Amino acid sequence: MKVVILCGGLGTRLREETEFRPKPMVPVGNRPLVWHIMKFYAHFGFKEFVLCLGYKGDVIKEYFYHYQWHCSDVTLKLGPAPQITYHNQHAEEDWQVTLLDTGSTTMTGGRVRRALGHIHDEEFLLTYGDGVCNVNVHDLIAFHRQQGGLATLTAVRPSGRFGELSIDGDTVSSFREKPETESGYINGGFFVVNKKIGEYITGDSSIFEFDALPKVAEAGKLHAFRHDDFWQCMDNPREMEILNKLWNDGKAPWKLWKD
Repeated sequence: MKVVILCGGLGTRLREETEFRPKPMVPVGNRPLVWHIMKFYAHFGFKEFVLCLGYKGDVIKEYFYHYQWHCSDVTLKLGPAPQITYHNQHAEEDWQVTLLDTGSTTMTGGRVRRALGHIHDEEFLLTYGDGVCNVNVHDLIAFHRQQGGLATLTAVRPSGRFGELSIDGDTVSSFREKPETESGYINGGFFVVNKKIGEYITGDSSIFEFDALPKVAEAGKLHAFRHDDFWQCMDNPREMEILNKLWNDGKAPWKLWKD
């Protein structure tokens, strides 16, 4: 099952960090945030990725094209016939990464729609390139298949400022964008999605959260997997500091893999 990661947003609330790079490339510790997300999925055995690029996508392309260079100790033999010797092996050598240019102005629904051409299974995993959590992906997939819906999102409980979900049993009945009383569960991303979701996406201007998902919810085919443990996005400098402190203190809940 492939993992689609939306990496094309502008990241305007992190302007000092994103002026020269896309938000998924903002570092947590010594690695970009998107690397942490991919390592998380790889821990569960999912190592085929489709990164939907947009704003400054070339930075992400360069990083993965030169991944061995970025992640290894090297010896350089200089001269007219230079040689490079890499001294490290890394756990990412069996990853497959598709770098998909989905356009700088394409909205999230349009990015998902463009990624479907690279999805050959009935289902795929989907998330955003700016958040981490410690949800059990195997349990999430099992729940999705048990419900038999079109999409399952991970419902989380953050502190304030997000829109709220109305959940009837395990089915999402409606979306409420930033209600007056902000409590309960919100969409934390980390989806399992059936490829037929493309029927609910109209084009590049479609916003996945406000166009496709509400339609799927109205049809009774969107379900919520409740996750009451760690989840954190990185939308502003304070949240960037939170993630970096957790990582640097050796207390990152999303780090399920071994070094």
